[in-house]
Amino acid sequence: MFRSLIVLLGALAPIVPAQAEVQPFPAGFRISDIKTETATLHVRIGGHGPAVLLLHGFGDTGDMWAPVATELVRDHTVIVPDLRGMGLSSHQDGGYDKKSQARELAKVLDGLDVHNAVLVTHDIGNMVGYALAAQFPERIKSWVIMDAPLPGIGHWEETAHSPKTWHFYFRGPDVERLVAGRERILLDRFYNELSDDPHGIDEATRQHYAALYARPGAMHDAFNQFAAFDQDAVDNRAFAAHAKLPMPVLAIGGEKSYGTLLADDLRQVATNVTGVVVAKSGHWLMEEQRFATVTLIVSFISGKFGST
Repeated sequence: MFRSLIVLLGALAPIVPAQAEVQPFPAGFRISDIKTETATLHVRIGGHGPAVLLLHGFGDTGDMWAPVATELVRDHTVIVPDLRGMGLSSHQDGGYDKKSQARELAKVLDGLDVHNAVLVTHDIGNMVGYALAAQFPERIKSWVIMDAPLPGIGHWEETAHSPKTWHFYFRGPDVERLVAGRERILLDRFYNELSDDPHGIDEATRQHYAALYARPGAMHDAFNQFAAFDQDAVDNRAFAAHAKLPMPVLAIGGEKSYGTLLADDLRQVATNVTGVVVAKSGHWLMEEQRFATVTLIVSFISGKFGST
């Protein structure tokens, strides 16, 4: 049975502006560049206790999760990779379908001797996260999914053909030539148009990610994440036809973005879904409404969600 609670977080916690700059990870986190069969993933690891795996999306890297890691590291092992071909992970040809990336992350967890984990995801991280949970349901204890659709599931066709998602089809060598040296301009389009208030993504944050996406191969591989969506849709429909996810799922949508649609879609692939809408936020929940979003994630993982 799933819970059908949909609340506007403004009724639960104060809404505060995003903090300036990209927050560093707490002291004690270590960096491990973990080699897999076909890539090297840049992974931040800290703390002790039950494991939490945090997966980022496009326009961010694993750096986005530092505020969550700061709260969870007190009593959890926190694992924060840069996805394949993104951030400081290596740039490889192929392997950008989410099914393959999920298997790659499962091997990373094996190497860290982590048998199961709580999953927290945003944007493209959602897609990798679903492929991970669907292939290895026994390894995912619960899942927080934030503000992006799953290819092939629910409202996917409507979303994929919306004018706001033209970037799903924006790729190729000429596109990469156009974007080269103009990465900041492209990223600003996403920050500005997919947010409730563009000022919620501050200048330091924009500069930080623009520099990372300007690294050689970074935009090429980011576009390959989108290019794999057709295959991801095929894989996701097969996952959903096989079985629904059994673990508790918290689906967080931004009020000015996916809102309640995210929870609606997740109920097609999971049996125990709670939906929450964060007020005064678009797609960039961690940047636009950091306090509210971190509060939700931590309370859900700690088992205190809905207790106040």
